[in-house]
Amino acid sequence: MALKLYYHPFSRAANTVWALEEVGCDYELELVDFKTKAHKTSPFLQLNPMGKLPTIVDGEVTVTEAAAIALYLADRYAPGKLAPATDSPERGAYLRWALYAPSVIEPGCMAQASQWTVSPSSAGFGTYTEMLTTISQAISHGPWLLGESFSMADVIFGGTLKYMLMFNIIEKRPEYEQYAERLMTRDAARKAEAINARYREEQSPDPS
Repeated sequence: MALKLYYHPFSRAANTVWALEEVGCDYELELVDFKTKAHKTSPFLQLNPMGKLPTIVDGEVTVTEAAAIALYLADRYAPGKLAPATDSPERGAYLRWALYAPSVIEPGCMAQASQWTVSPSSAGFGTYTEMLTTISQAISHGPWLLGESFSMADVIFGGTLKYMLMFNIIEKRPEYEQYAERLMTRDAARKAEAINARYREEQSPDPS
């Protein structure tokens, strides 16, 4: 049975398509109709009580949260290739940057865009300036986060950064844009973009 991704092109599931293409496992897309709020119906909520995408079902395993899904896919389908071994010296940096995207970049950019007044010491994601500097340092040893080795961390971290750049949610530093350009040299990234573009033509953004 092929892995199933509950999907909509105007959701974080779009980046999960890239993760799936990188690992190369068989999968099918289950389009979730935002217009009818299918993601808030009882059948879907049994899979993901948050009513959010992406959600995957892999046999008897259900995984939610974009970063968790990508890490799961790398460990299950591309260990040692897209996911450093658990005893590898690179494993720590891999997990660090993979989780930096949802825990720092996303809330940090939202706080900046929404002009939230928060205490950097209590918010957990620090200041916007510190975040920008950290991103620059993370990709400075490139071409990838782990140096010469591309990993699923680049899909998670890079996919988030690409999105922020695309919608002008983050400062467009030259090193960010160069990193984003390198990401799009990946065959899997280009294939995923073609899939997402096809679905975007068929769907309209969810106004909510």
